[in-house]
Amino acid sequence: MSSPSQPTPLELRSLPGPFKALVLGASGTIGSAFVNTLSQMPSCAQVIGLHRSSSPAIDLEQEDTLRHAAHWLADQGPFALILDATGALTIDGTGPEKSLSQCKPQVLTKSFAINAIGRALVLKHFSPLLPKHGRSLFGVLSARVGSIEDNRLGGWYGYRASKAAGNMILQNAAIEIHRTKPEVVFAALQPGTVDSKLSSPFNKGHDLTSAQEAATGLLLALDRLHAKGSAWFVDFRGEEIPW
Repeated sequence: MSSPSQPTPLELRSLPGPFKALVLGASGTIGSAFVNTLSQMPSCAQVIGLHRSSSPAIDLEQEDTLRHAAHWLADQGPFALILDATGALTIDGTGPEKSLSQCKPQVLTKSFAINAIGRALVLKHFSPLLPKHGRSLFGVLSARVGSIEDNRLGGWYGYRASKAAGNMILQNAAIEIHRTKPEVVFAALQPGTVDSKLSSPFNKGHDLTSAQEAATGLLLALDRLHAKGSAWFVDFRGEEIPW
């Protein structure tokens, strides 16, 4: 009796193998799915995951932890694939605002600290770990609600605004880094409504996507993109999202 065939492992065909990968926010639902998928990829020689409890640990609100982690990784690179899967929707137990009356300065400030300023610091310290020459990929988790043009419902002030700000920071970095590393692909990635602790209080009525499906789809979408001197904004199906 023949044994059942095993699924073919995912491959990133646009990257010269063997390549090294780095995942920030690797303890989260999607971050861990990225690590799991990459660890099974034949052409991925190594995948390193960083998070609040890793060694070294990273904390987006503590720049020194990012600087130290990047310095620790410098001799282990370059990394042809870097994925930033960090971010926060609920802030200190407070969910997204439904109206202006619910906006609180301290919650808005922390949302920007993680989703926008944290993104800038990640790009600042980890983009130097990309190869100096050749194709590489830098993907960051974003959200469709961070699209200004696609906003039809309003609400979610802090999350929408901080994600939009994070997208602009990515766009700026993509333009700047393209001048010295023209083959890097930068992309803001929308994973769909993933069944996770982050989204569970807010996913009623939405079609849910598994973390594994989201991670696979986003990696395939990244693989198909070309370097263009600015950043892309795509979902896990590979469809473009307006900024």
